[in-house]
Amino acid sequence: MIHDIYSLLRGPMVWLAFCIFAGGMVFRITAMVGLARQKDRVVFDYMNTRYALRSILHWMVPFAGVNMRKHPVMTLVAFVFHLSVLATPLFLCAHILLVKASWNLSWWFLPDGVADVMTACVVAACGFFLCRRMLLPDVRYLTTASDLFLLALVASPFISGFWACHQWPGYPVVMMAHMLSGEILLAAIPFTRLIHMFFFPFTRGYMGSEFGGVRHAKDW
Repeated sequence: MIHDIYSLLRGPMVWLAFCIFAGGMVFRITAMVGLARQKDRVVFDYMNTRYALRSILHWMVPFAGVNMRKHPVMTLVAFVFHLSVLATPLFLCAHILLVKASWNLSWWFLPDGVADVMTACVVAACGFFLCRRMLLPDVRYLTTASDLFLLALVASPFISGFWACHQWPGYPVVMMAHMLSGEILLAAIPFTRLIHMFFFPFTRGYMGSEFGGVRHAKDW
């Protein structure tokens, strides 16, 4: 029974999650472009590659923006979180071995110790974001149940993956929970606020072009 569920999660469920993710991304990006054109007919006419790239690259540098320097703890946690949440699953040795076994593809991977530290950073950052939403009045006012659900959804694959990797008691069941939570997370990206990771270049490019090419000012 456990073997059948494992095979389902490793095979058909992975493909289903990727298909939902890919289809959802195409739909959301197409809808965003259409909506932008509808609301502002010249939105793409003054898009400027130079100012767009300047803005994107600037906002990818920690503490480069004025607002980042005003909130140093939040900035540090946010940058460590985003780096870890993207790099850990992509460069985890166990994940790469699965890809190697399935498609004979492989690439550079993180040492296990580094992956453990980055996993801990993701979980700790989720805890920080949760406390921030609960303790800061202005943030708590804007917090909804979906925000808390997303925090749990992001943290779940990392907690369960760490547990399964170290083979703590019950790890075969936890491994399946890890796979399922990861697939749910992947499928949910296009339909939740997590899509900001893909919208970021568009929104920053738009803001950079407007401020740099039209207003002749910086957007940070």
